Amino acid sequence: MRLLIVTDAWKPQVNGVVRTYEWLSKALARRVDLKLLTPEPYPRAPLPTYPEIELAMASPGSIARFINAAAPDVVHIGTEGPLGLLARRHCKAKGIPFTTCYHTRYPEYIASRFPIPTRWTYALLRKFHGAAARTLVATTELAEELRLQGFARVTTWRRGIDLSPFMNGPVETLDLPRPIFLYVGRLAVEKNIDDFLKLNLPGSKVVVGGGPERERLQRAYPQAVFMGPLENPRLGALYRAADVFVFPSKTDTYGLVMAEALAAGAPVACYPTSGAREIFGGEACGVMSDSLQHAAMAALDISRDICRRAGARHAMEASAESFLGIMRTAIP
Repeated sequence: MRLLIVTDAWKPQVNGVVRTYEWLSKALARRVDLKLLTPEPYPRAPLPTYPEIELAMASPGSIARFINAAAPDVVHIGTEGPLGLLARRHCKAKGIPFTTCYHTRYPEYIASRFPIPTRWTYALLRKFHGAAARTLVATTELAEELRLQGFARVTTWRRGIDLSPFMNGPVETLDLPRPIFLYVGRLAVEKNIDDFLKLNLPGSKVVVGGGPERERLQRAYPQAVFMGPLENPRLGALYRAADVFVFPSKTDTYGLVMAEALAAGAPVACYPTSGAREIFGGEACGVMSDSLQHAAMAALDISRDICRRAGARHAMEASAESFLGIMRTAIP
C-alpha cells in the first residue's frame, strides 16, 4: 500500500496530535510505503491568538505536485488546517480516496475564545469531513456524538503511544513536598487548567507544558511549579516521580497524556469523559469524578502496578494495525 499522511500539526509543535503522527509514522514505515506531507518545507505564519502554532503557507500547485509524486493508494488527512484543506481539494478533484480524523473539538475550543456559536463550526466541519471515505475518531462515544451532529462514515481508530519512554527508566528527583500532583499538556484556555490549580491539595502541584496561558497561570498560581515544555527521557522520569496525574480538560477527544501517565505508573484523576473511559478500559487505574478534588485525593490510594498494567495496553503497534485496517477499507 502507498499511503500519504497529511498533517498541519508537526514539530516543533508539542501536542497530542503531533506525537500521535510521529509515533504512528514510525510504526507504519515498517509496514507500508509511507510519505508524509507536513509544514516543514513551507514558509509558516503564527496562528492568531496562539503564536506557538505556526500554519504552513503552501500553494495549491505545490500540494498537487507533492501528492501526484507520491502517487498514493489512499491519503489520510489528519488535520483541518491549510495543508489539510488543500490536500482535500486535490483529492476530490482527482478522485483520490482519502480519510480524515477528528482530533480536536474545534467548535468548543473556538467558542471558548470567541462568541461564535458551535453550530456554525460544526457545519464547517461536517462539510470538511463529509467527503472522506472514513472519518476516524478515538472513542465509540465520540463517534456517536458526531453522528448525532450529522457526520457520516465515522469509525473508531484505536489510539496508542510509544510505551518505551514511559514504562522504564529513572525517576526525576523533585525537592518538593509530597504528594506530587502533575499536569502535562498545552497551557491553553480549553484545557481548563484553573480547575486543577485552584484545588486545595496537600503537597505540590507541578505543571509541564507551554502555551498562551502560561504567563497568566504563573501569575495567578505562584505556589505551583511551572517547568515549561519537557521531552523524553526527562518527561518519562517526571511522570514516574508523580503521585497523581491530574487531567482537568473536559473537551479533549482522547487525552494521550493520561495513557503516558498510566504507562509510567501514575494514577489519573480527571472528569468523566469518553477519552478517560476508553483509556481506563474498566481498570481501577484512576478516578473520574465531577469533583476533581475528590478524584485527586482518591487517586493517591491506587496501586502503581495496576496503572502500569492499564497503560501497557496502549501500544502504538496495535494502533498502527487498527489504522491500516481502516485505510484498506477506504481503497475502492
